[in-house]
Amino acid sequence: MPSPEIYDVTIIGGGPVGLLLAYQLTRFDLSVCLVEKQDKDTPEGRYGRAITMFPRTLELLDQLDLVHPMLQQGFPGKVWTFMENIQGTVFDFALVLRQMYTEDILRERLDKKRVSYHASMECVGFEIGLDDSEYPVTVHCSGPGGMMTAKSKYLVGADGGHSLVRRYANIPFDGDSSEDQWIRIDGIVETNMPINRAYGAIETTTHGNVLWAPLDHGATRIGYAYTPEIAAKYPEGVTEEVAVNEAIACLRPFSLEFKEVHWWTLYKIGQRMARTFATHNNRVFICGDAAHTHSSGAAQGLNTGIHDAVNLAWKLALEVHGLSHPEVLDTYTTERQSAVQRLLNYDKDISLLMTHKWPAWYDGDPNADPNVLLGEIFNNAAPFNTGLGISYEANVINQAWESSTEAAVGVQPGTRAPDTELTTPGTFQSVRMHQVLRNRCQFHAIVFTGGDIKTSKLELVPLREYLDSHPELSRHPAIAWLTVCGSADCSPYEVLGMTGFGDTYFDARGIAHYAYKLDPRKGMLVVIRPDGLIAFTCALDGETIWQHFSRILRSQPQETC
Repeated sequence: MPSPEIYDVTIIGGGPVGLLLAYQLTRFDLSVCLVEKQDKDTPEGRYGRAITMFPRTLELLDQLDLVHPMLQQGFPGKVWTFMENIQGTVFDFALVLRQMYTEDILRERLDKKRVSYHASMECVGFEIGLDDSEYPVTVHCSGPGGMMTAKSKYLVGADGGHSLVRRYANIPFDGDSSEDQWIRIDGIVETNMPINRAYGAIETTTHGNVLWAPLDHGATRIGYAYTPEIAAKYPEGVTEEVAVNEAIACLRPFSLEFKEVHWWTLYKIGQRMARTFATHNNRVFICGDAAHTHSSGAAQGLNTGIHDAVNLAWKLALEVHGLSHPEVLDTYTTERQSAVQRLLNYDKDISLLMTHKWPAWYDGDPNADPNVLLGEIFNNAAPFNTGLGISYEANVINQAWESSTEAAVGVQPGTRAPDTELTTPGTFQSVRMHQVLRNRCQFHAIVFTGGDIKTSKLELVPLREYLDSHPELSRHPAIAWLTVCGSADCSPYEVLGMTGFGDTYFDARGIAHYAYKLDPRKGMLVVIRPDGLIAFTCALDGETIWQHFSRILRSQPQETC
C-alpha cells in the first residue's frame, strides 16, 4: 500500500457541510483531506434535498465571503409570514438554492493547495492511536482506484444520516422514526395557479400541508404527505410517475404540468440526535445529518448543518494552532446539542401538524384546523427559524458579567452580535458591523468609547499603557482589536488624541452603542467570537480583559491563525 497521506483534519462527506468545513479550515491555514462517496459529476449525484438558507445562515456565509455567488443564483423570498417583519439584518429573506449549486460554489472556492479532494471514495474504517503521535487518527478509504490511507490530527464525519463515522465511533443515535412519509419533487412546471413564483403552503384535505417553493433557475419544488390512503392506490410502490401524478392531484383545481423532472424522493419522518458530537478525547467529531436528522418541514436541515460547521471550524483551528485551551473545543458538542434539541422538539410538532395530526400535548378541539396551530407555532418560533435568535448558555467562551452593578448592561454573552451601522474615517461612508467582523479565526475585541472623549481618555490611556506592557494581550494572534468611537472628527487620532486600538470607526449618532445596549457616556469592551456571537463584555480595564481572555486562550501562542 502507498504511504499514508498526512493532514491536519480528515473530513468524511463532501456535501455542503463537509465542503463548508473544509473551506473554513483551509482559510484558517489547516490542511484537509476531504473524502466523498458519490461522484458529484454524475446525474444521480447532482441533486439533493436541502434548498433553503435563512437570515442567520446567510450572515454566517457573508462573513466567510461566500454569500455573493449564492445570491447571484438563488431565489430570495420571505417564505413564511413570520419573516415579513424581520429587522436588524440586511438578509431579511430566505434564499432558495438547490444543494447541487451550493456544493458547486463551495467546491470552486476550496483552496486546492490545502485540500485533497477524493471523490468516489468511501471510508471503510479508522483507528485512534494510543500513543502521543502528532497524527493519531488513521483513516482507511476505498475507491475505484484502490485503497487510500490518511493520517491526521482530527477526523470529522459529515457523511449524512447513515454516517459510517458515527457508527464506527459507536456513538448512539437516539430518537425514533414515524410511519409518516413525504414526497418532494423538483422540476420545471407550468400552472394556472395565479401566484406561482412565491413560496407558499397549500392547505388540502388529501395531501396534508402542501409545500410550493420556487427554486433557482426557474424550477419549482412541490412537497406533500404520502398518506396511507394515497399509498393504497399504488400497491407496486412509488415511481417518478406516481410522484408526478400526486403532485398534479394535490394542486387541483389548478392545472399542473411537468416540463422536466429534476429530482424526487419519498422518505419517512423521524427525529434523531447523536448522544455526543465528539468522541475519542475530541479526536473524532460529527456534524450535519451525521449528528442529527429531522423532517424538512421547517427547512432547517441545511441551516443547522451550516451552523454546526461554522461552530466547529474556528474552535478546531484554534486548537490545532495551539492558541486555545482544550475546554473551548468541548463547547462544540454542548452548544450545538442544545440548539439541535430545541429543533427536534419543534420539528415533531410541525411535522405532525403538516400531516393533519395533533401533537401529544394538544388538548384543544380535535375537529379544529391543524393549520391554525401550525401558523401559531411558526410565528412563536420566528427567532429560532430565522436563526437570529439562536443563543448558547454560559461556558468558558460565553462569560457572564461578574459585577452585579453591571449585570444588566450590554448585550448578553452567547447571543448574536447586532449588525449595526458605523461610519468610516475621512469619507464618513456607512459600513455594517458584520462587514468589519470577517470570520478569520479571531476574537474581535471592540473598544467602545463614550461620546465625551475627555471622559473616555481617563479609561483609554490606562488601557493603552496596559496593552503596551502586555503583548500577550495586545498582539495575541487570536485577538483582533477594533475601536468604535462615540464621536467623530476628521481622523481617528484627532478624535481620540491617540492611535486607536486597531482600526477605528465612528458612531457619532450612537446607533451602535444603542444596538449593543451600552451607556454612551462611558467606554466598554465587547468581545465577539469568530462566528459572530458575543463572548463577553466588560469595562476598559486591561487586567479584567486579560482575565476573561485567559480562560479561553493560551498566553503563549505557538502559531498564528
